[in-house]
Amino acid sequence: MRKNAIRYLATAVVAALAATATPAATAVAAPSAPSKAAATDAFYTYDGSEPLSSYALGAVLKKRTLTYHVVGIPTPVKAVQLLYRTTDAQGRPAANVTTVVRSLRGDSSMAVSYQSYYDSLNPADGPSRAVAGDVTLGGVTTDSENLFLVPLLLQGYNVIIPDTEGQSADFAAGPEYAANTLDSIRAATGSSADTGMNADTRVGLLGYSGGSIATGWAAALAPSYAPEVNERLVGFAEGGLLVDPAHNLKYVDGSLVWSGVIPMSIIGVDRAYGIGLKPYLSSYGLEVYNKLEHGSLLDALGHYPGLTWKKMMKPQYADPNALRPFVEAVNKMNLGSAPTPTVPGFIAQGGQGVTEGTFNSPAGIGSGDGVMVAGDVRALARQYCSTGNESIKFQQYDLLSHVPTAVAWASGAMGWLRDRFADRTAPSDCGHIPAGNSLTPETPTPTP
Repeated sequence: MRKNAIRYLATAVVAALAATATPAATAVAAPSAPSKAAATDAFYTYDGSEPLSSYALGAVLKKRTLTYHVVGIPTPVKAVQLLYRTTDAQGRPAANVTTVVRSLRGDSSMAVSYQSYYDSLNPADGPSRAVAGDVTLGGVTTDSENLFLVPLLLQGYNVIIPDTEGQSADFAAGPEYAANTLDSIRAATGSSADTGMNADTRVGLLGYSGGSIATGWAAALAPSYAPEVNERLVGFAEGGLLVDPAHNLKYVDGSLVWSGVIPMSIIGVDRAYGIGLKPYLSSYGLEVYNKLEHGSLLDALGHYPGLTWKKMMKPQYADPNALRPFVEAVNKMNLGSAPTPTVPGFIAQGGQGVTEGTFNSPAGIGSGDGVMVAGDVRALARQYCSTGNESIKFQQYDLLSHVPTAVAWASGAMGWLRDRFADRTAPSDCGHIPAGNSLTPETPTPTP
């Protein structure tokens, strides 16, 4: 990391001591019987007297202030958590939780919405749970992200951390991630007495890997879904980006480390869009599905070396495109089919996936960082440039795989965001980005 980032990390504890407490927790709506996602904490449920659909998107339903925890250990930092109205992948009203840590400087003008890469099928692994002190295997990933969050706080930003996957943990469902992120910003900036932000607060989007799913989709859908938020966005910075999930499944097929993403994706798509995929699974696939149904990325990585789609499915569905309901859902998650963001972007991607055990380079797809497809990311960046957004900075780290790319990306992304808040002209790599893949949606094929 850059010297100033290291300095920020070294002084984190001292800065944390300067954090001031915000008002005590207050319920705005009555709690309900616990949902599956909030079985042990009534804060996560909504059962007000009015239908959830009657609330505006981003409306705050409950709020509370608590101590910020790291690996279950309390810190001097206070965090505000909000239960707010949003929308799920199928367009239905939903309630979700976001966490806000106020600027250490008391500045209301700048905020960074940080989208976590917690990548889990278990709602208990969400960032808000880790902040509240819950310790789970999947939540350890969230705790590691304090390495990114501390520098943001020490630079004076308010930090917003949405549970991007929603309360059902709809893994990889990009449009739902976007709604959760954008409505989180609405909630945080509409609760000035509690969060220190208001309708004039400018916001930057930041996220890597699973966090890039939310960041990229939020930037793409903001003009239509939350135009008043889009007007205040200074830009989006993302790395290790999922673009076309159908390509990623073929890329990680048989990987020594990342093949566990295959069943995670099947479960996530099934859950988000209510498909009912279990009847299509082989006996082994059903065994893996049931084992990972509430698992995290740490339960999947390296646990299924060499796993393939073909092994997960019944013989007639050995080709993913033969499973029409799955193809239709995956196409909805193809970021290449989403609108072009209207704000500047910084997009970074690794290219040395062999070091993380992924040796595939399928025709028309190519290689990547071990889990994300480099050609897809280049294609998306070029698409943005050619469709009206020339304020795109692109960086491909050819010698880095997915995990180390996060460190290289973070330093550049934070500097890039700082320049956007300072109103400096956004750099552009348009015209210099190498060609990528076709991002055309998949076409279902007849079942044999």
